[in-house]
Amino acid sequence: MKTVYVLGELNVDMIITGTDVIPEWNREKLVDSFDIVLGSSSAITACALAGLGLDVRFVSVVGDDEFGNYCIEQLQSKGVNTDFIMKRQTAKTGVTLSLSTPQDRGLLTFMGSIPDLTPGDLPEALYEEADHVHFGSYFLQDGMRDHWQEIFKQVRKNGATTSFDTGWDVRNQWVREGIHSLLEETDLFIPSEEELLHIYGVPTLEDVWGLLPEGHHGVAVKRGSKGATLYSEDKRLVEINSYMITPIDTTGAGDSFNAGLIHGYLNGKRDMELMLFANACGALSTQRVGGAQRVSTLEEVKVFQNTHVVRD
Repeated sequence: MKTVYVLGELNVDMIITGTDVIPEWNREKLVDSFDIVLGSSSAITACALAGLGLDVRFVSVVGDDEFGNYCIEQLQSKGVNTDFIMKRQTAKTGVTLSLSTPQDRGLLTFMGSIPDLTPGDLPEALYEEADHVHFGSYFLQDGMRDHWQEIFKQVRKNGATTSFDTGWDVRNQWVREGIHSLLEETDLFIPSEEELLHIYGVPTLEDVWGLLPEGHHGVAVKRGSKGATLYSEDKRLVEINSYMITPIDTTGAGDSFNAGLIHGYLNGKRDMELMLFANACGALSTQRVGGAQRVSTLEEVKVFQNTHVVRD
């Protein structure tokens, strides 16, 4: 069994779901549902990886509070090892309010302990045991941002592979140079299309490929209802459409795509086969509320692929 270390942020998601969830001042609206679930890009990816059958260890910081306990309990319930999650009395666990429609979502986040992880918190076992190392939310993990390149370099020197997801840059800086310095040590770079276009300040993906740094590896771009695109290190392009489904909640779909991509890559899938599997993992997650309330097994993903088709 492959071992994956996820170095990430932790928070709870408070999800409000409906067809019209945009607040208006001095107005009250009714929504369809409200749920409190485990949040954070890294945590949802970790749970999805465990559901697919990998040995997943999570490294993070939470507050010594009810939300921190909840995050740890939820990870454990999905089979994720939480031995390397630290509780800090001086911190509050982060919270994200997700306003979710069948088409998209908007997020409001209280950072809390989200940026508190630092290199000194990483276990030595990481470099000895990991087959793969992943992190999410590049722009939120302030304590790690300047150190990812050296960590990934050491991880890859020891024979493991690496991946990361950017998330949205709430400060609107996008720090292309920092991301460029990391791509040489990253086997799978997994941004959304909108995030990637903001990083490069261009209108289309076709404008991005020539701007990538020399020495980059795989770039897998999540495109929502438009599917996904893979740009390989040898400049081959693989494009796939989305599966024909009606989403219930898109929260965590990109993170489940991440998990599918990592699992497939570690198990020898490449190009079209890899992207179809990752897209199936993302699509299947939209059929329930919350990114990690219930994660898919490998067999469920296979059944989904056999019973659903991609759009023409």
